[in-house]
Amino acid sequence: MSTATPAIADLTPDELRAFAEQAGRELEGAHPSEILAWAGRTFGDDLVVASSMGDEVLVDLVAKAVPGANVIFLDTGYHFAETIGTRDYYADFTDIRLRTVLPLRTVAEQDAEHGPRLHDRDPNLCCALRKVEPLERGLAPYTAWVTGMRREDAPTRTDIPVVGWDAKRSKVKLNPIAAWTQADVDAYVAEHHVVLNPLRQAGYASIGCAPCTRATAPGEDPRAGRWSGTSKTECGLHT
Repeated sequence: MSTATPAIADLTPDELRAFAEQAGRELEGAHPSEILAWAGRTFGDDLVVASSMGDEVLVDLVAKAVPGANVIFLDTGYHFAETIGTRDYYADFTDIRLRTVLPLRTVAEQDAEHGPRLHDRDPNLCCALRKVEPLERGLAPYTAWVTGMRREDAPTRTDIPVVGWDAKRSKVKLNPIAAWTQADVDAYVAEHHVVLNPLRQAGYASIGCAPCTRATAPGEDPRAGRWSGTSKTECGLHT
């Protein structure tokens, strides 16, 4: 990949925001591969993908549309072994440059400071320490970042654009599969033989940290398995 063009690098935040919003309008309805290829040409090495390895389709799309793309994986210390294995597969066998970002404290250090099982007592704080803060560090060097969010994932995501502006971080934010339904995802998986996190076969429709994720029953909302029994619906990465 080439470096970002001087035209992009020299834009002010307001100009970059206007550029992103215009691109979102123009690319609405485009195939995710087309959106990603545009992003690769536009931002070069200033583009990064944030993956939880519960968005395997996104990583497959990225590896093919933007060979050598930067991908960051937030290792919270609470991931399922299957998720770590999925990360290792994509790092070793696809054309991406994957970097794992760790929280500032290990789980043991966090337990010593805040008490054990913080995720049960204050899941928002746990997510802030083990997801949000590492993401901020991981994204800091880049101009634009890519997520695997889809509009049908949750009521809080129904209006996300394929290209937009992350006002919190003053970065361009791309959601190339925003418009895809689960049927679209399943069709892509079947056509391209995408390697999936093995937890999919065990009924995990949405995959997060092990203590805060359960399998879902057939017909149940896919996000029902995240922070089950609480009012929490987002980890804070996208709010």
